[in-house]
Amino acid sequence: MITLALSKGRIFDETLPLLQAAGIEVLEDPEKSRKLILPTNQPNVRVVLVRATDVPTYVEYGGADLGVTGLDTLIEHGGQGLYQPLDLRIAKCRMSVAVRADYDYAAQVRTGSRLRVATKYTTIARDFFATKGVHVDLIKLYGSMELAPLTGLADAIVDLVSTGSTLKANHLVEVERIMDISSRLVVNQAALKLKQAPIRAIIDAFAGAVKKD
Repeated sequence: MITLALSKGRIFDETLPLLQAAGIEVLEDPEKSRKLILPTNQPNVRVVLVRATDVPTYVEYGGADLGVTGLDTLIEHGGQGLYQPLDLRIAKCRMSVAVRADYDYAAQVRTGSRLRVATKYTTIARDFFATKGVHVDLIKLYGSMELAPLTGLADAIVDLVSTGSTLKANHLVEVERIMDISSRLVVNQAALKLKQAPIRAIIDAFAGAVKKD
């Protein structure tokens, strides 16, 4: 049995065409089913639905043989014990620094001020500001990052940005782009050795579909 870990939402939806290229069709809609393990048209392949942040952990410890996860999640996880064969080029967005529209971020950085930065992505934020030589106090939040500058909790946020409409609606502006984000295929290293043929077939089919795109 091959187990693929996916998270609901955009990653799931954008992985479906890649699965179809591998001849795999998920037989139930995760938005309508209460099941957390979904069957496919291949009796030896199943999909497990987990939180986006848990995908690398499931794959690392063998709860799944392979999974699809965002580069942001992968960096925060550390990627230990994971083979990362493919950038799937799906669920694209960017990691950026944003502040209130009336906050002079450039001046604060230039004068060496210590910034309070709210983010879920502490590893990415720490590394980014360290390379710039900017001193920061990181405040870990799990949701509604936009509130942090508006309430005075933080000077800036580091968060994923897709269209920028949420920032705009909350009177925030993007001041620095840290990196482009897309989703990656990750594979359990032991599973790749033990189930090499079926897993390699999925990797190759995904690679072919990504190349055509």
